[in-house]
Amino acid sequence: MKKLLLTSAGLENPKIGEEFLKLVYKPAPKIKILFIPTAARTNEELYYVGKAKKELLEIGIKNENILIYNLDGDIGNAKLEHIDVIYVCGGNTFYLLHRVREDNFGEKIREMVHKGIVYVGASAGSILAGPNIEISGRDKNDVELKEFTGLNLTDKIISPHYTDEEEDIINEFEQETGRKIIRLTDKQALLVTDSNIKVVE
Repeated sequence: MKKLLLTSAGLENPKIGEEFLKLVYKPAPKIKILFIPTAARTNEELYYVGKAKKELLEIGIKNENILIYNLDGDIGNAKLEHIDVIYVCGGNTFYLLHRVREDNFGEKIREMVHKGIVYVGASAGSILAGPNIEISGRDKNDVELKEFTGLNLTDKIISPHYTDEEEDIINEFEQETGRKIIRLTDKQALLVTDSNIKVVE
């Protein structure tokens, strides 16, 4: 069964952390996570990667069960065999999609999600899971991507870190593209399974 938890700011809201543990359906100390920090390049983005890892430790995940993979070469199927969760951190969405393609890792993620491994996105990681990443207008497209198709794990497009000030920009995007955008504040997440879609807050 497909299980996606698309967050704006990770597990900052304890209710999102509770939903995460329900999704994995395993005691926290036994959960094994493939942790992908690739999107983060600036000091600020790297700070939030550290925060995301800290949140995982705080809900009981063991440090030795967090496998950090920076899309830097073939990770090998043996290391992925016992993974329960793929956690894709925030940062620059254009750069993240570029690296996922460069490393040919998109198909591997889709394969793992199809097998029931939980996909957790934070910010850029959540946008990546959708059909298109063009909503990432606040990020700089410094890798000069021309094609913006995401992983298509869901047909939902997320706009993370939503505030009322962005409403006009998002409305304009919806009108121009004909795509519906799901707005998520930093306290919200979108839970997507085969049978259910709901906002966790």
